[in-house]
Amino acid sequence: MSTAMNRRRFLTAGAVAGAALVGVAATGAATAGPASAAPFVGARTDRVPLQREQQRVVIIGSGFGGGVAALRLAQAGVASVVLERGRRWPTGPNASTFPSMNAPDKRALWFRSDPQLFGRPVTVEPYVGLFEAAMGDNMTVMCAAGVGGGSLVYQGMSLEPAEHVFDTWFPSSIDWSTMHREYYPRVSRMLGLATAPDELIASPQYKASRVFADHCRRAGFTPEKIPMPIDWNYALAELRGEMKPSYTNGDCAIGVNNGGKHSVDVTYFAQAEATGLVDLRTLHEVASIARTPSGSWEVHVRRIDENGTVLGDLIIETRALILGAGSVNTTRLLVKAAATGAIPDLPGGLGTEWGTNADRIYVWTDPTEDYGVTQGGPVVYGTLNWSDPRMAHTIIQASMPSFSLNLHSTMMVGYGVSAARGSWHYDSGADRVGLQWPRAGDSVIQNGAIGPNTQRIAGPTGFLSDTNLALNSTWHPLGGANMGVVCDTEGRVFGQRGLYVVDGALMPGTTAACNPSMTIAAIAERALDVLIGSDVGTII
Repeated sequence: MSTAMNRRRFLTAGAVAGAALVGVAATGAATAGPASAAPFVGARTDRVPLQREQQRVVIIGSGFGGGVAALRLAQAGVASVVLERGRRWPTGPNASTFPSMNAPDKRALWFRSDPQLFGRPVTVEPYVGLFEAAMGDNMTVMCAAGVGGGSLVYQGMSLEPAEHVFDTWFPSSIDWSTMHREYYPRVSRMLGLATAPDELIASPQYKASRVFADHCRRAGFTPEKIPMPIDWNYALAELRGEMKPSYTNGDCAIGVNNGGKHSVDVTYFAQAEATGLVDLRTLHEVASIARTPSGSWEVHVRRIDENGTVLGDLIIETRALILGAGSVNTTRLLVKAAATGAIPDLPGGLGTEWGTNADRIYVWTDPTEDYGVTQGGPVVYGTLNWSDPRMAHTIIQASMPSFSLNLHSTMMVGYGVSAARGSWHYDSGADRVGLQWPRAGDSVIQNGAIGPNTQRIAGPTGFLSDTNLALNSTWHPLGGANMGVVCDTEGRVFGQRGLYVVDGALMPGTTAACNPSMTIAAIAERALDVLIGSDVGTII
């Protein structure tokens, strides 16, 4: 097979697994699918059973925001029901829970993804897979599904923003020094963040990481080890032949089969469920939300099997509804509820101020370099180019799956700050909430800083294939129910008592040149501290 054919093959496979390459935001959760925002049960013809129940607190989604909310409320003695549309993905040494990045199967794709994926019809068997592809005008957004949300599939770059960049993009009412002193360290402890050991980096499987670091230095950049939610002893055990490869062959881009990754399911939710106060329900897909005349909240749920077949309908009434479904799906639920009148008087800025974190993914090819046929992962090094808060960006090297040929190629990824914003709108005819993204989008930062600096690292003999030119996409959806526009900084939706947002939808369209997960979790930790002190016992 020719090098060009292999490169095209990788671009397609890389698009499926791209969320893991750049650290997808914490988005896995129940979603507003194609069903109506009105109670969907009456419109059904398949006669599945309907159940009703009441709960004190309902949390939609089991990503970072949902995990923080469930754990901290449980520790405060508050029981909750957590609704997750996806399945559990248990791992362990030599497991085969996740699909291979080199040969993705039905487990990679959520069955309600858009029917046209990467420019071609989707033909895989319906399944409650890891990624939902939501296609909008000029943008495709990848969202995760499953207990743990985006933490299942992101590679895990966990960066704390610099103060001057954070203060430029976040509301002044959020004090960076408090975040730096209390909430970022709390998340770091929960996730067990650690950088890759030198012993691992020195191995043949991590040659691409060493080449990247050398190129950074030659170009005048400072490569830094990136903190990761990884027990690196698992990767070292693979080097010793004690486990079959999962990290050291770069196959960890769609989940880590061997374990050792401190994702939300094995950290926040493991502790939350251990309290006995958290009822985490998988394969519960939220179709719509509504406010009752009495001021409580109704959540309309489909109970599904792993093929997406509806087994039953459920309506849960609650006085406190916490949305942690991720930027896309929390925004979809709220925008549809506003447009159909299911929730009157939602803030006018709902669905606006949505951003992509300026994602850019490149295949880096250099015939003069040998990156290795087998490239270990996940991310080891990055460059933090944060001096200018209006052009701040990060560039990292990510592994490329092996095609049993030396293609002299690896991956580079960039992301940063951008003032470009999109918006979400309800189409009553199609009964769907869709994204409108400006065609030029993030070009100021992507073409003005990320692209040129990535090329500087690639060097004069390096060629960059920009996957965004083939498919303009983001794995870091942010905003839609932004703090200061739709919610306060603790996630309370303005004018809607008992309705909260604790996920990426709350972010101001960016997370200050860092991967979103760390900041989403830290903001959620801050919010829950406040809400437990003020709203528990009165609203919650």
